[in-house]
Amino acid sequence: MNIDWAALGSVFGVSLVVTVALVGLFTLGIVGLSKQPEPAAQGGSTGGSLVLARTGAYLCFGLCAAAVAYGIYLIVA
Repeated sequence: MNIDWAALGSVFGVSLVVTVALVGLFTLGIVGLSKQPEPAAQGGSTGGSLVLARTGAYLCFGLCAAAVAYGIYLIVA
């Protein structure tokens, strides 16, 4: 039995990078959703930054879902 060590290392490296990227995206999504509006007494409008944080969080979650769907497509097809 011959093991192609280069291919095994390549698969390991790609899966490690993709895993870290997906965990990072999901973490950014959680952080974006955890943003709370600051009290108005401090001055300044934070409504725009809150909307931006939520939009970014949903984008991160959408990218995670797309990556998972693509992985399932690769397995099934």
